[in-house]
Amino acid sequence: MKTAVLAGCVLTAFAAEPPQAIRQGLSKHNRAVWVKDGWVRDPFIALALDGYYYYTGTTQTPGKPEETYNTGLGPKSLVGWHIQAWRSRDLVEWESLGTPFSLEDGIWYKAERGRFDETVRSEWRLWAPELHWLGDRWALVHTSPVPVRGANLSLTSGSELKGPWTNPLGASVGIRHDPSLFKDDDGVWWMIWGATEIAPLSKDFTKFAADPVKIGPSGAFAKMGHEGCLIKKIAGKYVLFGTGWSTGQMRKGSYNLYYAVADKITGPYSERKFVGRFLGHGTPFQDKQGRWWSTAFYNANVPPVSAEGIQGRDLSADAQTINQQGLTLVPLDVRVNKGELLIRAKDPRYASPGPDEAQKFPVTRR
Repeated sequence: MKTAVLAGCVLTAFAAEPPQAIRQGLSKHNRAVWVKDGWVRDPFIALALDGYYYYTGTTQTPGKPEETYNTGLGPKSLVGWHIQAWRSRDLVEWESLGTPFSLEDGIWYKAERGRFDETVRSEWRLWAPELHWLGDRWALVHTSPVPVRGANLSLTSGSELKGPWTNPLGASVGIRHDPSLFKDDDGVWWMIWGATEIAPLSKDFTKFAADPVKIGPSGAFAKMGHEGCLIKKIAGKYVLFGTGWSTGQMRKGSYNLYYAVADKITGPYSERKFVGRFLGHGTPFQDKQGRWWSTAFYNANVPPVSAEGIQGRDLSADAQTINQQGLTLVPLDVRVNKGELLIRAKDPRYASPGPDEAQKFPVTRR
């Protein structure tokens, strides 16, 4: 751990790799880089107009000792009920922004206060937060199973990532698993959730502007997976990303990232295509040089397995990964080849489906 002062801010680098190795890895853009330690699931990164990368994710209760290989699932979950956030100029040194939001800032704490009062705080859970810059303020979305099963769409009052928060959709935000936001070229914001439904939001975020539409890939595998869905606009195409286990069975095999492509946000979408092994619930994002990366994290029932020979190893016996605990960034090759948008991890350890993959993908020519 190193500390430094930059523009009056104390920066703390919880780097899993040494800072110089991280800088070299980020510069080369050809291998996975383990950039930050600390228990996390569903890591989300966005590059904002202020030049900072903002990072958040599902985290354990702040201030308590972290349990490295806690899955975050079931009665032994250590997932907390606050959002922790960090920012960085270079993806190497990270400034903590503390806990700018908690379940007490959401709509359900107000609408269903009794449910919160009757549930001990150690059992409150906040999952899969995302941060989106609206142009003048921040929007935050997340899901929660306890004390109330529901989502939140919350807005800051100004440009700083802090309260007070408003909840313009109110309780109509409802139960929406892993909500995400996407701004289309016409300025309309859409909410994406589940695997997968989408709906446009009104300009003031107080209501859905139309009924939800179900979208997903075509062909034999007509679902993206079961969670972690989001939309990006790349090369003029709508790209739906989604997450599933390689075997098609819950917590069996590797946790992978897939995509499908469409000319309209409502589809129809292409067949499901493969982004990368061990990239499930990752966030594809562009760095300041315009290069694409995906976030990755530890999600398994056993400690990380060796990456040696991983391409040919069948992992179907259990939930397994090569990712260490913390935030890993995996470079993506994003290109258009003969009119087809191709997105694939560049690191060979992530780039190919394993023998446990239920769907058979065509070989991608790079």
